[in-house]
Amino acid sequence: MSLLPALISPLAIAPMIDWTHTHFRVFMRMLAPSALLYTDMQTPGAIFNNPSRALGFHPMENPLALQLGGSDKEALVKCAQIAEQQGFDEVNLNLGCPSDRVQAGRFGACLMAEPQQVTTCIRAMKQAVSIPVTAKTRIGIDHQDSYEFFAAFACQLVDAGCDKLIVHARKAWLHGLNPKQNRTIPPVHYDYVYKIKQALPGMPVVINGNINTIAEIQTHLHQVDGVMLGRLACQNPYAIAVIHHALQPQIPLVTRAVIAENYIIYAQSAHAQGVPMSLLIKPILNIAHGLPGARLWKEKLIDIQRSGESTALREAVCMLAEMEQGTSIAHRHGIYT
Repeated sequence: MSLLPALISPLAIAPMIDWTHTHFRVFMRMLAPSALLYTDMQTPGAIFNNPSRALGFHPMENPLALQLGGSDKEALVKCAQIAEQQGFDEVNLNLGCPSDRVQAGRFGACLMAEPQQVTTCIRAMKQAVSIPVTAKTRIGIDHQDSYEFFAAFACQLVDAGCDKLIVHARKAWLHGLNPKQNRTIPPVHYDYVYKIKQALPGMPVVINGNINTIAEIQTHLHQVDGVMLGRLACQNPYAIAVIHHALQPQIPLVTRAVIAENYIIYAQSAHAQGVPMSLLIKPILNIAHGLPGARLWKEKLIDIQRSGESTALREAVCMLAEMEQGTSIAHRHGIYT
């Protein structure tokens, strides 16, 4: 079966630590039926020591990519082989995380200073598996932030066999900024991403970084093959459904209340199997974003998180439906344009 449609999906949900666990991904799949989903970054140690936690996913999540963080060739090869055996559709190497902990482990954005090590790992993984091997990178690090630096690094990834480039269009400061600041303070340079796509026309290129509206996405898709959204999916998840519908209009746009009801059925089943209610509710806390009464909805869910009383979720869905019915379609859609 060809994996090309998944590989070049125009919409992807970014890997995000403490967010993109399996339950969040199930929720994203309900919002965006054809988007490509990514796990949060998993290290070889996590995969070898606790594979059920690191690799567990619901079948409905596919197409699904496993993001790896590491620089040890043999360990990454073994992880890529396990990922293929477990049914992941893509293996992605993290070359963008700037945290001190990640740097101490010699992976993430600091590897942009070690292109030979990165290409050795990508080449080895490509030889070991048949699923796509991709990379998510920044455009530079510290003072190595010219287009020429980025282009040279990207071309080395492609020469090593990388099947797709996902580019967070900001450089990373390895010292002086924390990960949250590194997502907002360095300016975006979308032109770097456009130029690398022009230089490598046959290579799928996905752009990431401060993308929030349908209009912005449409502009990017005139230049590159796909967009990857991160913080928007956490802060305003229903925007993902609206964006997906704009990109795939043949797939009906489902209301917030219907999505919440479907997710709550899933959540109650998972809770019965021992998953904490606090973890299950977190993905839907902001589904009412933009609606009158959104704060009350969120407060109600936080109360349910604290109490662990899953039966109150039905009442919350009814509350959401009433909120949604009181808001015009034009208003609901207008906030995303």
